[in-house]
Amino acid sequence: MALLEVQELERGFGSKTFNTRIEVLKGVNLSLRKGELVALMGPSGCGKSTLLNIIGGLLRADSGKIKLKSSGSEYTYGKKKPSGVVDVRRNGVGWIFQDFHLLEQLTAQDNVALALEIRGMKKEEADEKAIEALVKVGLEDRIDFPAGQLSGGQQQRVAVARAISGSRPLLLADEPTGNLDVKSGEDVLNLFKELCSDPVNPISILMVTHDPMLATKADRMLLMRDGITAASNVKEAWGVTE
Repeated sequence: MALLEVQELERGFGSKTFNTRIEVLKGVNLSLRKGELVALMGPSGCGKSTLLNIIGGLLRADSGKIKLKSSGSEYTYGKKKPSGVVDVRRNGVGWIFQDFHLLEQLTAQDNVALALEIRGMKKEEADEKAIEALVKVGLEDRIDFPAGQLSGGQQQRVAVARAISGSRPLLLADEPTGNLDVKSGEDVLNLFKELCSDPVNPISILMVTHDPMLATKADRMLLMRDGITAASNVKEAWGVTE
């Protein structure tokens, strides 16, 4: 059974009246199973980030539906305004960006705990959950380090810890390795695979990437083109050989 289902999602920008309308999403359908890592590829401007923003509850669709299962609950949204899907952002979806969005003067633990406190969690519990998440991403020896003193790969791991600390079942990763060197990027992808294959609490990850080598290591790859997504042999399309 799918953890995430996206059905006939459409979204455009601009005005039909003034003939400036651009239809970006033209009926996107996709699904993710629990514990699955899916890479989403496509040319710049094809709508990948728009799709992620709608799934993440940051943008409303013109039409279509999204269903997301989380801790015994099911969220149905898509056309709702962002103010109407706060519960999705709090409990359903975590974000990982190309830029780490960390407060460099705060420690790794404080960066993660602060996000939990903003959601209403008491400080003591937030600190506990932050440490658990940082240990899970392999930063147990960097918990008390200011974020600004960490390497790029370590900072992205803090960002991953922040995203998983609230026990959200789905992570949306928008070019998560874009600011990292090749080795650090591979390390982050290996971390994603570990999180997805966790025997106790596996998560699902939808990852936008321009890197075909990283995409080939995902469980499945989707190519976005002409406003829709389709299963794609990305290795062949990008000339990648074993």
